[in-house]
Amino acid sequence: MAVLAEIIVDTEGDSRVVVLYPVMWLFIAVLVTFVVTRTITRRIRAKTGEADDAVEPEGGLIGDITVGGVHVHHQVLGILLMTLAGVALIATTPEGTALNIFAAAFGVGLALTFDEFALWVHLDDVYWSTAGRKSVDAIFCALMITGLMIGGAELVTGRIGTTEWWVSIGYLFVTLGISVICLLKGKFVTGIVGVVFQPVAIVGAIRLAKPDSWWAVRRYATRPRRMERSEARFDERYHARWNRARDFVAGPPDPHHAGTQR
Repeated sequence: MAVLAEIIVDTEGDSRVVVLYPVMWLFIAVLVTFVVTRTITRRIRAKTGEADDAVEPEGGLIGDITVGGVHVHHQVLGILLMTLAGVALIATTPEGTALNIFAAAFGVGLALTFDEFALWVHLDDVYWSTAGRKSVDAIFCALMITGLMIGGAELVTGRIGTTEWWVSIGYLFVTLGISVICLLKGKFVTGIVGVVFQPVAIVGAIRLAKPDSWWAVRRYATRPRRMERSEARFDERYHARWNRARDFVAGPPDPHHAGTQR
């Protein structure tokens, strides 16, 4: 199991210092950056909405970044930060405090980039559209995966203490196969998280597919009762519950937004 933190006691036993380790710094950086980023973007959205359509909103400490008239999305900053942190980690192989700093920097970049995940998929500014909810799902995946790593799960084997390479490779293929089934059943978050934590993928693979997924369209066509069960389970109320959770965290989408500049 990975060591995440250590309590150091001085020789006289009068004081204690808690030292956090890279995986914990990575998780904290992703979580804090996501919360701060969404707070800022929601504030920018509120300011823009309060401004007259024909008048540019007043500037301030919080506002969009524009260079030469081009809006610079925060995913650009995230990509640059992840690149710099990744190169530094490879080139310098740091230890101790330096490693923690680079881990936190990578986490900040990861959160900034994944917060605009929907823009990668659609190649358009869909941040405040209903399609923008994909970004929230992606961030949830990142937080769950880093959270599972905090619990000591290894990214490749998904379990603790496995050293035999052939066991790791075999376990990886099995896990990826089960996760692919989840993705074919339309369960994006379950499939991604299941790569790290297999029980999640197993449950998702066993349960019914979503009615509009690849799996349901091809395998439930001749099994109408199963399709009916799928449609009943993943009905409008199911989507409404998940959308309320996404919108509570990230802000509700603009129903009139069609991928224009935010």
